[in-house]
Amino acid sequence: MKTIDELLAEGVTGKRVFVRADLNVPLDGTAITDDGRIRAVLPTVRALAGAGARVVVASHLGRPKGAPDPAFSLAPAAARLGELLGAGVAFATDTVGESARATVAVLGDGDVAVLENLRFNAGETAEDDAERGAFADELASLADLYVGDGFGAVHRKHASVYDLPARLPHAAGYLIAAEVAVLRRLTEDVQRPYAVVLGGAKVSDKLAVIDSLLGKADRLLIGGGMAYTFLKAQGHEVGASLLQEDQVPVVKEYLERAEARGVELVLPVDVVAAAEFPDLTAKAPTEHGTVDAGAIPADRQGLDIGPKTCELYASKIADAATVFWNGPLGVFEHPDFAGGTRSIARALLDSTAFTVVGGGDSAAAVRTLGFDENAFGHISTGGGASLEYLEGKTLPGLAALED
Repeated sequence: MKTIDELLAEGVTGKRVFVRADLNVPLDGTAITDDGRIRAVLPTVRALAGAGARVVVASHLGRPKGAPDPAFSLAPAAARLGELLGAGVAFATDTVGESARATVAVLGDGDVAVLENLRFNAGETAEDDAERGAFADELASLADLYVGDGFGAVHRKHASVYDLPARLPHAAGYLIAAEVAVLRRLTEDVQRPYAVVLGGAKVSDKLAVIDSLLGKADRLLIGGGMAYTFLKAQGHEVGASLLQEDQVPVVKEYLERAEARGVELVLPVDVVAAAEFPDLTAKAPTEHGTVDAGAIPADRQGLDIGPKTCELYASKIADAATVFWNGPLGVFEHPDFAGGTRSIARALLDSTAFTVVGGGDSAAAVRTLGFDENAFGHISTGGGASLEYLEGKTLPGLAALED
């Protein structure tokens, strides 16, 4: 995989460099609530602009249906990128149309522009190779070189991620290079004990990675909504908690395999439960209480791990040499149910392990709960991409950069 440093050494002054970034930031209207993904691409954009390239940044945001939708405009992200760079950033109001062509045409050496949301064009996500390729051809006409730096999208076979690199000389940006280096430390040369903390809502979203980790990790600590399917598989009643009944047989098999392989699969011993799911907008105090994980009342739902579980999980992390964490342990967006997620973040910070926070909601939780993200070994920008890499899948966006 060619690196951006090699590209810079060859010279990029005056050349149009298409940077596929991941600016898929959460928005409250037009206000960005977490700019972590924008900050993650800054080193690549600064290096290219500083070397005199004419930088064309492109990304998706949300899931528009192949047509322009103001709710998913990248305009706020472009404005924030300019603020962080401390320089003006031009914004094209389309992807490959008149505005994009005109915006790129007037770029000077060291200038930066952002194109409108790539997913406003149906060709970006098309399953048909020809349709996707036609859009990639239009994107290629805007640039001389390609730099892939949108790690959060490399598991997608999309035009700007997979097809475009085949049409231009290409290299990996600093973010992708860093992400891949970290993931190799979690798969190829792991320092042990290796503990993995998995949270999130649905166990079905994590089955493949659990299957893979049963052959790699020493300990799996399960939390979040997915924990209740595991508890049910052990024969416990889970009340009104989130439950994927159809996954119980698979989870039973995983419990058996973990025991047979000597992998510690650790489940909550107590949970914080409430009668209703909290209002995440008002965040007003709710009536809740801690109950034994094996005795959740029929009219209660577990919304966080309890204090005993927090202590148990912290003890399992304390002597680990490598820790990977993906997914919140509870409804961290509400203060009454953020304790478990906060305790895991604190346990990672208190350990001497190489710690990796696997993107998505867990990365957002770290920032939302006020932790210094620089204190962790690595915070990934791509939860889905990280998980698929750990599953052993070939990621289209990485494969496209490897030739």
